Amino acid sequence: MTSISASDRPIELHDHAWLGVELRHLAALEAVARTGSFGRAAFELEYTQSAVSQQIAALERIVGEKLVERPGGPRAVSMTEAGELLLRHAEAIVNRLDAARADMAALQAGETGTLRVATYQSISARVLPTVMRRFMGLWPKIAIELSEPSNDERLYQGIESGSIDLGFASLPLPDGPYDCIELLTDPHVLLVSRDSPLAARSSASLADLDDIALIGSNLCSSARVVEVALEERGTSLEYAFRSDDNTTLQGLVAARFGVALMPLLAIQPGDERVKVLELDPPVPDRHLAVVWHRDRHRSPAARAFVEIAQAVSADVGRELAQAR
Repeated sequence: MTSISASDRPIELHDHAWLGVELRHLAALEAVARTGSFGRAAFELEYTQSAVSQQIAALERIVGEKLVERPGGPRAVSMTEAGELLLRHAEAIVNRLDAARADMAALQAGETGTLRVATYQSISARVLPTVMRRFMGLWPKIAIELSEPSNDERLYQGIESGSIDLGFASLPLPDGPYDCIELLTDPHVLLVSRDSPLAARSSASLADLDDIALIGSNLCSSARVVEVALEERGTSLEYAFRSDDNTTLQGLVAARFGVALMPLLAIQPGDERVKVLELDPPVPDRHLAVVWHRDRHRSPAARAFVEIAQAVSADVGRELAQAR
């Protein structure tokens, strides 16, 4: 007897209506949900407001559920439970369409065009300038467009939608259509002021900080890895100050507001006001990588950028090892 897999089965009769779902319907739903308004969604999509309303109504007829609450007046529209459910699928489909459009632009660009790179402070200060100098010497017709997403979520949203080609990030990667190459292992250290009693030592443990204020970064993926590892040891960190700005953290330490738990790469070298101490026992290192969309076309220029980033990061890694 021949078996039939689920993928080989014909669409059930009651599912035929779903074949009428069009990308414009899903794009309208995503725009209405994001802007909270039929009018703003219409402006963004370059449709009339009535056209957007008709597309949402057609989608509701096809799926057999009310998707959008329309309160009328100046109040924002909202998604029903069914609308929120369908919206998750619509956003994924719209993102893939944006990624496909970005792929075609990259393919057509050839050796000219724009490489969109997302970065953050420590990479921007210690790794990126050398990478860009070498890359631009080999690929002078490729423009590099830099961005600094405010958090990991925005970085990965940009990679998934195609608005970012390559991104520097900390491992581990979240679930999603991402791939990466690890570039650099960056140890966490304690930064203390030069006149701190701890400055006479070469290493310190977190247990030595009972009466000393601890300063650290806001929670990013690498910070979460450290905090989870410490919680597994039975150690809970309480920060007196947090900041996303590395120079702020270093300045607070220099001004004797406390000691900072920081990745070594994030510390500006040559600052005589502070001293770096190794942690004993150590906490997990920060693993830095360059990330891209797993299913998207990577241009020769993008691949060359990654190779240069690997070479530069190897040099920086040796410098970090010598600095410890």
